[in-house]
Amino acid sequence: MPHVETILGIFDRGGESAYFGEAVSVVEHGLQAALFARQEGAEEPLILAALLHDVGHLVVPAPDSLSAWRHDAQHEISGSQWLSQWLRPAVTEPIRMHVAAKRYLCATAASYFERLSAASRLTLELQGGPMSEHEAALFKQQPFFREALKLRLWDERAKVEGLQAGKLDDYRAMIERQIITRPQ
Repeated sequence: MPHVETILGIFDRGGESAYFGEAVSVVEHGLQAALFARQEGAEEPLILAALLHDVGHLVVPAPDSLSAWRHDAQHEISGSQWLSQWLRPAVTEPIRMHVAAKRYLCATAASYFERLSAASRLTLELQGGPMSEHEAALFKQQPFFREALKLRLWDERAKVEGLQAGKLDDYRAMIERQIITRPQ
């Protein structure tokens, strides 16, 4: 399927690069997040959201060094928009919401901020910091709220140097099943 090749191909072209101050590459990070989603029995669309959640960093590249970042790259928006050409909202919406989920968790779960890596703490500031009470209340009402929180928790865990989490091709059939078929 050509759409599957396009989606996987972007990771082949840039996914082996370092993941912004972390000990894993972009591909390793996505594979680890997907592994954690599978281990917790997530449904297929959410497993793919975990796998693909940072594709926006490859669609619209940001500076390699976090110290060079002056504003938020909004990778969650560019990635979800790019993927929505082909994939269902059950995949793309948690991706679109995963940065907001970090902000929400930092505002509502005191222990969550302590679990953030140094890189995630830095980007949190660029992304607007913890949500206000009002922002959190609005976020909680959105469809895919719970899925976005799950994705965010896997995202933060998925930074384990040397963890073998499979390969992208392991998800080819899953991506094919989530492709939107449009009338000709």
